[in-house]
Amino acid sequence: MPKVQLSGFADEIGPDPREQIAVLRETGVRHLELRGVWGRNVLDLSPPDIGEFRRMLADAGIGVSAIGSPIGKVQIRSDLDAHFDRFQIAVERARQFDTPNIRIFSFYHEGASAADCRDAVLEQLERMTHYAARSGCILLHENEKDIYGDLPERCRDLMLSISHPNLRTTFDPANFIQSGANPREDAWPLVSQYVDYFHIKDAAASSGKVVPAGHGDGGLEWILGQALAAGFEGFLSLEPHLRPDDPLHGGTGSERFAKAVAALRRVLDRLDVQVA
Repeated sequence: MPKVQLSGFADEIGPDPREQIAVLRETGVRHLELRGVWGRNVLDLSPPDIGEFRRMLADAGIGVSAIGSPIGKVQIRSDLDAHFDRFQIAVERARQFDTPNIRIFSFYHEGASAADCRDAVLEQLERMTHYAARSGCILLHENEKDIYGDLPERCRDLMLSISHPNLRTTFDPANFIQSGANPREDAWPLVSQYVDYFHIKDAAASSGKVVPAGHGDGGLEWILGQALAAGFEGFLSLEPHLRPDDPLHGGTGSERFAKAVAALRRVLDRLDVQVA
């Protein structure tokens, strides 16, 4: 029976680390993707913050699957040396929270075409990839809407052009839908061989609205089935992005996170997948 591990963006539960940990334990999620706590971004945590949160996670038996950094979520025509300094903090956070994985993006390019900024994007990602490799880190590129690597063809271009084992792909079905690509038909055939990690986020193709796993047009069950058949045993990281006022899937942060977990577990049950 295939095995996967569940994780999630616990800051969608709320800013309080005690609530984050309580809901993770209640829902049986043993890892989190660390993006924010106490209302602060992971890169802006102070040394006392880091020490306290590490102790809280250790006491609760919660691990960190990845640093959910904002690296690469800036304009490619900006102060990239200053941004690289931020990237180095992300690498340090990975060490501090005992994970090799760092989520990154491939830069906004407002005012320029993707083709015009391609060389600059590749230069920055290659620089970061080699630095990460020296530190034992894996960069996981997320296909965020409106960045260079928002479409399957450009995600593949990044992987092929840099061609380094420390640069891999986080597959986000909802983001592909919101960028106008079909996750199953357009994206998976092009990038599946580079996928080490999933963001579990589904969406309706007609509106782009984010919905729980299996409720949208992301082809998530089929895609996960293909990945598992090919030997995938990594993290499925929940990023619910559900609206509080949604009549079906809304509620408090805790309630929305629990609904997202339950929906994913139903998908995994149909696939006969064991959660480690």
